[in-house]
Amino acid sequence: MIRALVVVFLLAHALVHFRVWVTPPDPDNPPPFAPGHSWVLAAAHVTEETSRAAATALAAVTGLLYAVAGVALLADAGWWAPAAVVAAAGGLVLKVVWFNPWLLLGIALDAGVVLAVTLTWPASLY
Repeated sequence: MIRALVVVFLLAHALVHFRVWVTPPDPDNPPPFAPGHSWVLAAAHVTEETSRAAATALAAVTGLLYAVAGVALLADAGWWAPAAVVAAAGGLVLKVVWFNPWLLLGIALDAGVVLAVTLTWPASLY
């Protein structure tokens, strides 16, 4: 039961990364923040177009790694945990470099993945 919940969480988190960062915004329903605006990259005078492309690429890799971690856990592959940590690290970089208060829940979830894997919690997954 716990394994199924964690698999669903990892796959859902992957889909959220794709939905929020990768899919083009709907002009009739704009997102609550500008996914292409990075406070770090703006300070370095990087164009918003380049910043958005970098965010999209990092989000796609992060989402893909979360999906791979979820499928690996489903298949009982031992390397699911390192894949999840790398995905979470990518997610944290993404959400810090392109920070917006709307992303605080995502930061907490990514940090929670790193913490859970570090503590090998729940033990039934290892």
